[in-house]
Amino acid sequence: MAETLGSLCDKLSIVRLKIYHTNDKQKSISLSQQQKNLVNEIDEYVISVSNGSIPKSLVRFAANKVYNESINNTRIITGNLGQIFSELCKINCDLWHEQEKVYDFSKVKPEEKDIVVNKLAILNLERNICIDAINNIAFELCPN
Repeated sequence: MAETLGSLCDKLSIVRLKIYHTNDKQKSISLSQQQKNLVNEIDEYVISVSNGSIPKSLVRFAANKVYNESINNTRIITGNLGQIFSELCKINCDLWHEQEKVYDFSKVKPEEKDIVVNKLAILNLERNICIDAINNIAFELCPN
């Protein structure tokens, strides 16, 4: 299984962002179907984890990010599944808006470019922290 609960939640939050930001009816229809499929896949995943159909060894894969922790100060993100998923959604929303700046990077003031790049790095690291935390919660659902 290539997906984890964290990666499915991440995809769902991104699809929701795309739905919110599109005005194209055809894209909205397609994205709504993707959303429905992801919700169903998440439900099936949780059931499969709970009943032991998915081996514990496949429930989580650490992001294994290699970065300088003294330079890239990330927040500690904890809570229950809903709280962490909510934080993941907020982070992905923040990432969306920071990434928009990069698409037209020439308009970012020179003195702000490093700030934008650093913020993208921190948000991506925190995104992975959320994904790993969701996977750890799924791991705890596994029968012993």
